[in-house]
Amino acid sequence: MEQFIIGAIAMASAVVALFFLRFWRDTGDRLFAMFSLAFLLLGVTRLGLAMSSEPVASAEIHTHWYWMRFAAFLLILIAIIDKNRR
Repeated sequence: MEQFIIGAIAMASAVVALFFLRFWRDTGDRLFAMFSLAFLLLGVTRLGLAMSSEPVASAEIHTHWYWMRFAAFLLILIAIIDKNRR
């Protein structure tokens, strides 16, 4: 059941990334492109956890998952700061 829920979160992150990608294509605003990339990173992280052969709780011990999430949240922060500076 845990794998199913993590897969659903990964799918939802991919859908949100596609929505932001569409908004970026319509407006050309970098904020939407950065948000799309951030949610894509979050989706890849969840997909990697779901596809892992070990249980999710022990798979999250590996620091590369945390670094990918950190990069996604940092990208969101950079996008917001960039938008407010323009």
